[in-house]
Amino acid sequence: MEKNLLLSLIIAAAWTIPWKAVALWKSARRGEKIWFTVLLLLNTLAILEILYIFVFSKRKK
Repeated sequence: MEKNLLLSLIIAAAWTIPWKAVALWKSARRGEKIWFTVLLLLNTLAILEILYIFVFSKRKK
C-alpha cells in the first residue's frame, strides 16, 4: 500500500512540476502578479497551469 502511494506521489510530482514551472515563468515574464500568485499557491495537478499556458497567456494584455 505504501509503495503505491509513494509511486502515485512521484508520478503526480513529475507531471505537475514542469507544467507549473512553465506557467510561472510565463506569468512572471508577462508581469501578471495575480496569476503568478494563484499558480504558485494552488495545487490543481497541472490543470490550471495547462489552461494558463494554452488559453489565458495567449490573450492580449
